[in-house]
Amino acid sequence: MTTTLNGKVALVTGGSRGIGAATVLRLAREGADVALTYVNDKEGAADVVRAVEALGRRAVALRADAADATEAAGAVERTVEALGGLDVLVNNAAVGVVGPLEGLALAEVDRVLAVNVRGVFLASQAAAARLGPGGRIITVGSCMTQRVPGPGGSLYAMSKSALIGLTKALARELGGRGITANIVHPGPTDTDMNPADGPYASDQAAMTALGRFGTADEVAEMVAYLAGADYVTGAELSVDGGHAA
Repeated sequence: MTTTLNGKVALVTGGSRGIGAATVLRLAREGADVALTYVNDKEGAADVVRAVEALGRRAVALRADAADATEAAGAVERTVEALGGLDVLVNNAAVGVVGPLEGLALAEVDRVLAVNVRGVFLASQAAAARLGPGGRIITVGSCMTQRVPGPGGSLYAMSKSALIGLTKALARELGGRGITANIVHPGPTDTDMNPADGPYASDQAAMTALGRFGTADEVAEMVAYLAGADYVTGAELSVDGGHAA
């Protein structure tokens, strides 16, 4: 087991399943104590906590809805209270709503922007007040910011594209304090929300240069790299199997 993050504390939003859960476990394997947020999947979050503890690291599951402005920012303070500080924020929590442009309801627009954009901004804002030199803000974007392969993705692509501008601005604003900010763009990734054997999987896989889905662990590997990287900031890094090639 490597310990590049030994003694560090990380917060992963939306960490009870999929890419979030894989990221929690990867950071723990690198030596970090980890807090994770969840909304409905209390059992899944508890399973992830137990898995982290089995690695000899501390973990805490926090129920926090990124759509709630108070809870989005409050997760940072609760992490500090539970684990004694914060060194790495991973903005992973997101919702995906796809469908014809004319059919998207205002309530859907508001929730996607609240979770995918406002929640990320508020968590990053709160984290910036707590992070010291060597701090990291890592955001999970989407391959749809680089290439939208078909109709129906306007709302989701817009919400994830906003995070590119936020990341670059954070890199400039926080760089003088030795804090980095980067964004990772996953391609089609095998999770329970988008399984590699799902009804649309073959078309998605065909859009990648490698002809396959990625795994949550492959995305988590990039997040862990950024958590330890000192001279990478304001960058967009794709883990998309060549989706944008």
